[in-house]
Amino acid sequence: MTDFITWTASPALYDGFIQIRWYGLFFAIGFIVGYSMMDRMFRHEQLNVKWLDSLFVYVVVAMVIGARLGHCLFYEWDVYSQHPIEILKIWKGGLASHGGAIGILIAIWIYSRRVTHRSMLFTLDRLVVPVALVAAFIRTGNLMNHEIYGHETSLPWGFRFVENLPQWMAGAEPIFTAPSHPTQIYEALCYLLLFGLLLYLYWRRNAEEREGLIFGTFLIGTFLSRFLIEFIKNDQVAFEASMTLNMGQWLSIPFVIAGVWLVVRAMQRPRVPIKYAPAKAKAKR
Repeated sequence: MTDFITWTASPALYDGFIQIRWYGLFFAIGFIVGYSMMDRMFRHEQLNVKWLDSLFVYVVVAMVIGARLGHCLFYEWDVYSQHPIEILKIWKGGLASHGGAIGILIAIWIYSRRVTHRSMLFTLDRLVVPVALVAAFIRTGNLMNHEIYGHETSLPWGFRFVENLPQWMAGAEPIFTAPSHPTQIYEALCYLLLFGLLLYLYWRRNAEEREGLIFGTFLIGTFLSRFLIEFIKNDQVAFEASMTLNMGQWLSIPFVIAGVWLVVRAMQRPRVPIKYAPAKAKAKR
């Protein structure tokens, strides 16, 4: 008989006078680590580190707003169009990574015009290195929340998630799903591998000297992984059942195409040398 994993981890790290959830903690840790990494990168390239504070605000606000609006528009517009005030109730859940990505792109366009006065790709090539790590943290938070899992599976690493999560957290007996693909783990591992590749491109291959190369690689790695894993992931909303490809896959395709175009474009153009800080200058390869 195959043994499956019965997942009983609580979404709450602490549930007292306030509730601290793993999802929020992972989210916060990701941004703290990301900020530290960006600070090191900016100092390495002798850039104005004061730009980072503004970048942090732009990205956080844009990602949250974009992810919320993306969910409302792409997945449940028939509901939210009738009750628009519900869009503001973000604590009830409902975020879409594609919407977050679009929000960040808009924010970086504004940020580039108002703060750095450089191209969007200049910022994006650096920003997406820690963002890949943040994405892995967020999917780990989804695992702790018993959400965004996959189809039933007979594989030995199938997870039985708590299906009646709100009731269980209120004290009821848990009702478990059938053994399912832990697609949160699949995605988190893909993003960790991508994070390692982006680190290598930046710190060992000087890929930031080819504008758009790191960002294009990020788009391909992130959204191609998402596209493929969606084949074994449960639909988020009912209307997706009638679609050949689900909404997440259709939204991923333009990002993958854009990534391929950016990588090809970057490799066809000459390097633009960067003046690195003397103490941390990287060997050219």
